[in-house]
Amino acid sequence: MGEAAEATVILAREGAAGTLLMNRPRALNALDLPMIEAFAAAIPALRDDPAVRLVILEGAGGKAFCAGGDVRRIRELALAGDAAGIEAFFAGEYGVNAAIAGFGKPWTSLIDGVCMGGGIGVSVHGSHRIVTDHALLAMPETAIALFPDVGTSHVLPRLPGAIGTWLALTGARLRGAEAVEAGLATHFVKRERLPALRTALLAGDAGAVDRLAEAVPPGPIAAQRPAIDRCFGHATLPAVQAALAAEGTEWAATQAAILARMSPTSMAVTLELLKRGAGLDLAGCLAMELRLTRAVTMHPDFAEGVRAVLVDKDNNPRWQPTPDPATVAAMFG
Repeated sequence: MGEAAEATVILAREGAAGTLLMNRPRALNALDLPMIEAFAAAIPALRDDPAVRLVILEGAGGKAFCAGGDVRRIRELALAGDAAGIEAFFAGEYGVNAAIAGFGKPWTSLIDGVCMGGGIGVSVHGSHRIVTDHALLAMPETAIALFPDVGTSHVLPRLPGAIGTWLALTGARLRGAEAVEAGLATHFVKRERLPALRTALLAGDAGAVDRLAEAVPPGPIAAQRPAIDRCFGHATLPAVQAALAAEGTEWAATQAAILARMSPTSMAVTLELLKRGAGLDLAGCLAMELRLTRAVTMHPDFAEGVRAVLVDKDNNPRWQPTPDPATVAAMFG
């Protein structure tokens, strides 16, 4: 007899906490539609339960918190012309992001391992984003011709200087302490201290986060900040590329090489997205992102990018040429 499939989001009430465990370890806990629907059902139940004083969100398997959304599935829907299926996924996911932002109690993410894309979405809008020395955070969407979504069009423009634009265009990967430096995470706790932190949180001791967290002194992000601001604080991609060329350092050459591999359409859309997001609230940003998914997922670069990075894994995408500003504006609906 086969065993029943294990839930991919496990909800429990332990002590003073509601606990949520993302449980697709073989897929690095990537969010699919059933997981999104499980979050959507769990959040109001936890919010309205007076016995739940805080939420603890974790990823199973020891390798990843959540490696993103199930974009391979989105590509299949796009190739099949299933706009309704794509809409259901993104509308559901963005609804969860908004519900976390409006949760009203501590939403404590224990980020130990890979956290990208949709994983950022289920953590960054909460009150406590705790990263360990094994955490790795990124928004790598330009490599697959998507764009930084899950409400990060609100978050990224509000990071210090041009850090948000740099992260969005390059998909730069931040290790735990760097994520605190950049502003994506709120606390740094060594992996070996997580069990003690979890025990304290279950007892309702939210102050344990501050006691067990370590101060993050200025590090690689602070050292690179002047160059990031000089090179990525521009409104257009040609201006960013010209600034990187003028910088003349090994770091700048590396950034330029990274941009040369990304979808030109995705980078142009991303710059416009962050410019617009800087003046919108989170609800406005999520609505803008949802409109944008309709155009971007049907653009040839999206299917090609997912193919090159996640399906065939040849890392040799054939991108469409850089679009003109009017074409980019039209994608925003």
